[in-house]
Amino acid sequence: MEEYEGNKPGFDFLGFTVRQWKVKSTEQGFKTLIKPSSKSMKTHYRKLADICDSHKTASTKAIIAKLNPVIRGWANYFSTVVSKEVFRELDMLLWKRLGRWVSRRHPNKSATWVRKKYFPNVKETRNWILNDGEYVLNQHSDVPIIRRIKVKGNKSPYDGDWTYWSSRIGKHPGVRKEVTTLQKRQKNKCA
Repeated sequence: MEEYEGNKPGFDFLGFTVRQWKVKSTEQGFKTLIKPSSKSMKTHYRKLADICDSHKTASTKAIIAKLNPVIRGWANYFSTVVSKEVFRELDMLLWKRLGRWVSRRHPNKSATWVRKKYFPNVKETRNWILNDGEYVLNQHSDVPIIRRIKVKGNKSPYDGDWTYWSSRIGKHPGVRKEVTTLQKRQKNKCA
């Protein structure tokens, strides 16, 4: 693939960037990846930063309540593409922003005191996450990346292959929902 105008070949659309990246492991020498666009990332981070800035004196519970739906919605929107690194980067940026939010509230307290008050361990593997004991801040990286499985080339919802379609989407045209649910629960095997 040729590079033009100093950019990788591709385009931005609906907050996603579709680009071709050079790789050595494929025959073609490139791979097409869909990622969140840098403009979308900056807009999302700016929205998170504005929430932190507009709630400088709010309680921890209030700021978590404002941030969680924004984080969850954005992360769910981009959960079907290559975005794990972007999620980690946004988590880090938000953590730094919340660190500034906390240090502004308690300029004379030690880092240990601040950590115990605002970032107590949620679980053994979850450190440095803003919480107040009851509410915990969502992380972008907690949202799983879900890849869509392509439909086989010779399959159609109307070909009568109940097993394939009920296991794939949990329903089949012309069959009651109870039957497909039962089929899925039994892993397409008769009792």
